[in-house]
Amino acid sequence: MPPLPPLPSITPLLMPALQDRLVLLINHVVSREPIAAQRLKPLAGRSLVVHLAGWPSLLPAAPDLILGVTPAGLFERLDAPSQGAGGLRIEIDASNPAKLALGTLTGEAPTVSVQGDAAFAGEMHWLMDNLRWDIEDDLAGIVGPLPARQLAQFGRTLRRTLSGVAARMAPASGA
Repeated sequence: MPPLPPLPSITPLLMPALQDRLVLLINHVVSREPIAAQRLKPLAGRSLVVHLAGWPSLLPAAPDLILGVTPAGLFERLDAPSQGAGGLRIEIDASNPAKLALGTLTGEAPTVSVQGDAAFAGEMHWLMDNLRWDIEDDLAGIVGPLPARQLAQFGRTLRRTLSGVAARMAPASGA
């Protein structure tokens, strides 16, 4: 039996759409805190490149996410970084995508390398430290406050469970 042909790559079609949805979510979180947009406005025109370093070659390629800061203090997805000064490059260690995904769910910060403008890096650090998605509030607008509270409680329980599983597995993986 001959080997199966490779699956056609959907990455060129799928990744920009996924990145656009991620930018919408980021902007939603930023817009909920007016101080965040105010802090970003002076950085309008600068670009930020998020690169997944060490991404396994066995997986479909993960293109860089390139964001530009708009005059409104929000983000837009760009096809290429802006040529002006003051850009920033953030490399996230993605050599173990499962660990990275579990860390995202459990709140563990990934290993990150930052290169570029110090002021821009400082503002991005402030955003990551101070902004949180209030998913319960957003769900309440869709399903009502009681179901939203129950769904949020389920999510917190699931996150604690995954954190416990990750903590138990960590010593075994280091041995």
